[in-house]
Amino acid sequence: MSIEPIELISTEAEPSGQLVSSSLLLTKIRGGNAYEETVERLLQTIRLGLVQPGEQLPPERELATMLNVSRDTVRDATSSLADAGYLVVRRGRYGGTFIAEVIPSGAVVFGRDGELLPRASYTKDEISDVLILRDVLESGAAHVAAVAEMTGESRDALWQAHLDCKNAATDDYRRLDSRLHLLIAELTGSNALVNQVAQSRMKVNELLNEFPLLQPNIAHSSAQHEEIVMAILTGQADKAQAAMRAHLDGSASLIRGFLG
Repeated sequence: MSIEPIELISTEAEPSGQLVSSSLLLTKIRGGNAYEETVERLLQTIRLGLVQPGEQLPPERELATMLNVSRDTVRDATSSLADAGYLVVRRGRYGGTFIAEVIPSGAVVFGRDGELLPRASYTKDEISDVLILRDVLESGAAHVAAVAEMTGESRDALWQAHLDCKNAATDDYRRLDSRLHLLIAELTGSNALVNQVAQSRMKVNELLNEFPLLQPNIAHSSAQHEEIVMAILTGQADKAQAAMRAHLDGSASLIRGFLG
């Protein structure tokens, strides 16, 4: 299967070779609580680095169409995210909804009235649940991506995403790491899987942000990324899955070590 990137007009051009689009997670919502799902999709798009600080979101009407929700739902969701510090709403001729220059950090949950609240911590069982789900989703994604039909553009984008991670500054590493893992999920051709991986990555990143990012871990992760990417590009599905599982086991060990 060939993967076609979804285009989103933005104020900044994407880096050369980048396939992961800023509208990757802004796909139709099916069932559930439309408001909470809309907040979650927008929050994932922001916190996983698919949009940059200062970048403008599409107009309400466009977002409503993309997410298959009402304009009122989009307006309520963006208002909540503005109140929480993730978005800035500007009025007037050059107005619109923009990503805040400084993105709040830390885990969040929905309050009783739908507002976003800081989350104090995860329990040991919750941490285990997050890590098990991540392993199943992402190791499976690597296996499927390795047997998928890829265009030359998607092959170049996958390698470039690895290089971007390898050469990333410490402050930018987790954002680019998330983009690489989301790209692998996108290469499977399943939008549902992409959304599940995004949900999982959000929770994992919230856990990882509780302790320092160590340079030796970045170097080790980069070597593992290369092994995963090469296995996918050469169609070695079992090797890709095993390499991804080993990679995830490493960060899982760190999370358990620091957070119990």
